[in-house]
Amino acid sequence: MKAIILIGGLGTRLRPLTCNTPKPLLPVINKPFLLYQIELIKKYGIKDVILCMAYLPSEFKKYFGNGKKFGVRISYAIEKNPLGTGGAIKNAEKFVRGPVLVFNGDVLTDLNLAKLIKVHKAKKAKATITLVHVKDPTSYGLVETTKSGKILRFLEKPSFNQITCNTINAGTYIFEPEIFEKIPPGIVYSVEREVFPTLLCEKIPFYTYTHSGYWIDIGTVEKYLQVHSDIMNKMRENILGKKSKVDKRIKIFGRLVMGNGSKIGRDTMVIGNVCIGNNVNVGSNCYLSDCVILDGSRIDDGTKIEESLVGRDCMVEKNVQLHDGCAIGDKTVIKGYSKL
Repeated sequence: MKAIILIGGLGTRLRPLTCNTPKPLLPVINKPFLLYQIELIKKYGIKDVILCMAYLPSEFKKYFGNGKKFGVRISYAIEKNPLGTGGAIKNAEKFVRGPVLVFNGDVLTDLNLAKLIKVHKAKKAKATITLVHVKDPTSYGLVETTKSGKILRFLEKPSFNQITCNTINAGTYIFEPEIFEKIPPGIVYSVEREVFPTLLCEKIPFYTYTHSGYWIDIGTVEKYLQVHSDIMNKMRENILGKKSKVDKRIKIFGRLVMGNGSKIGRDTMVIGNVCIGNNVNVGSNCYLSDCVILDGSRIDDGTKIEESLVGRDCMVEKNVQLHDGCAIGDKTVIKGYSKL
């Protein structure tokens, strides 16, 4: 079996961070988010990965190459113009011979792919979709099923009075080759709004697998910060990269991750989960709480950063205060004593 990862989106909900960097290449605990998906796929013995992309494809090729470095074989299905989820899958058809695993490129999960594949085979399904339970399904695609897991109805982003269950599309599927025949070539086409309803209408064997473990869509600044905290909450110790230096007089009440070549000055306080990238310089008497600071940024003395995100190569001058979900784009300069 091969795997397709859909990574063609512009990542507009994560701007300004995605203005120069595709969302799947944004770092999570200092490694590209996409690498987590590739590692999950590899864990279950799938070594052939097809990346479907439209936005900044050269950035993916530059980092991943042919995949050998990461223990997989990577092929690239590049769209001249974004084709939507269905169109992107159709564009990758030339790389596929048998059943294929399909991942949305903005989901982090510990999904058991072996169990998903087992259900797909046991049901003799032509398509299987993974579901997950959420508290508020209004921002997602609601999926109604029978007790046996057969799909009854899809409802994209329902209003509160339309909610009949809390199972949503988790963005991971298995398709048999016949499903590709349902997608017209070369046009914008949606899996969720066009392919899936077609399968139901034609009564093609279409089933679900419900995942009860970890699942998150990192598409917003809030979720991007949350996924860092979720991972760091499981860590037993702080992580300092090569040639990173922390002054003996800093105070840590939580978890700290630092990349290579970064520094933190004296009397700085770290609260909650703080992730610092490579070659970051944090000054003295700073206050860092539940925040992420990406590569190459400089944080001057007396700065306070809470529940916020600082992009690459930023300059945050003395006594700045960043609060409540601020997202600072790459190469931004925040003048001293500013409050955001």
